[in-house]
Amino acid sequence: MRKAFLGVLVGALAASPVVVPVVAVAAPATDTDIVAGRSGDTSAKYDRAAHLQKLLDAEHAAGMIGVLARVRDSRWSWSGAAGVARLDDGAPMRPRLRHRVGSITKSFVATAVLQLVGERRVRLDEPIATYLPNALPTELGAKITVRHLLQHTSGLGNYTSALLTGPEAIEKAQITTYRPAELMAMGLTLPATNEPGAAWSYSNTNYILLGMLLERVTGRSVATEVRRRVLWPLRMRDTYFPGTQPRIRGPHGGAYVPWTDDKPRDFVNFNMSWAGAAGELVSTAKDLDRFYAALLGGQLLRPAQLTEMLRTVPFDPARPELGGYGLGVFNTNLPCGSFWGHNGGVIGHTTVSLHSPDGRRGVTLGENLNFYGEGDEHPIDVARAKFITTALCGSEAPTGAARSLGEALRATADGSPSAHR
Repeated sequence: MRKAFLGVLVGALAASPVVVPVVAVAAPATDTDIVAGRSGDTSAKYDRAAHLQKLLDAEHAAGMIGVLARVRDSRWSWSGAAGVARLDDGAPMRPRLRHRVGSITKSFVATAVLQLVGERRVRLDEPIATYLPNALPTELGAKITVRHLLQHTSGLGNYTSALLTGPEAIEKAQITTYRPAELMAMGLTLPATNEPGAAWSYSNTNYILLGMLLERVTGRSVATEVRRRVLWPLRMRDTYFPGTQPRIRGPHGGAYVPWTDDKPRDFVNFNMSWAGAAGELVSTAKDLDRFYAALLGGQLLRPAQLTEMLRTVPFDPARPELGGYGLGVFNTNLPCGSFWGHNGGVIGHTTVSLHSPDGRRGVTLGENLNFYGEGDEHPIDVARAKFITTALCGSEAPTGAARSLGEALRATADGSPSAHR
């Protein structure tokens, strides 16, 4: 148990939860909020909503404590939930609860950086040493560009591999305030994964550096800059950077991990300075839906910068069907097309948000239990893939497509799509 638990923490900021035995949970009542469109056949919309709710219920029945979701297309939207938000009082999961969204933060940070590129205050292919001359060793800082950081091709080690090394380390991180420079230093203690620009390898260290870049160029904090450039213009009132404040403001549920006694432990109160610009954000499914619709719809970036954001490198060159990573977003392929977005996970919360290339269709799903099982055929993983593919494509994907989706989501765990086979 302990050995398995240590193994999964390498990818703690990534979205796909892996490792530790599943928790048995009594099936509580579910909660659903359905918003039907004004056009088309009402009964057909009701059937679609009922089917989506059934799939959420199936994920809860598979062992997920609580799950919430939002699905939208150009004429129809639906929000639903299943299971419980908190084990202590049995409060039901609700679609509008606030949630820690982990590495989805990267899409927001990348958007702010690319706005600076559009303003000609930052250059994508400029060495990071131009903006942060003392952040990296001289030779490395001259090789790694802003694009490499945004795209995870810098070769820098993933600092969370050095920070979250086991249960005691998680308990320490929960109550400790880390400065970005400290997190950077942890990443530099790890061996490089590749020469800058030579390959893709997911590393949270990249986005800690990008947060430092934002602050150096603008003279304002990452939280302030993302708020003024993204959150305020889109009226995302439920999205914010908590900083060192451990409690989530507003309605929220628990954040569970099967602990050393195999009982779920609630980590919802957490000092998120350990995640910073790589994964600190709190949001809701509705707010994330609004963000990606605006981003992909061209409301946040100029055409040239949006084009650069969507230019990808493959997760695995030998398996291009899994998709690839752009600048703060990735794409993955389903039977009905390619979809863009990000996933994210912190201790106890995971989130997936995927959208059509024009931003008009999307799904966001949040869960309040992770590190629950080993392998890529866990019933929760299967149920999640069925829900996402049905939400986006209108029907459940073939087994192979669902498995590929799961591997694509796991790619951001440690840069290896097949690492957890």
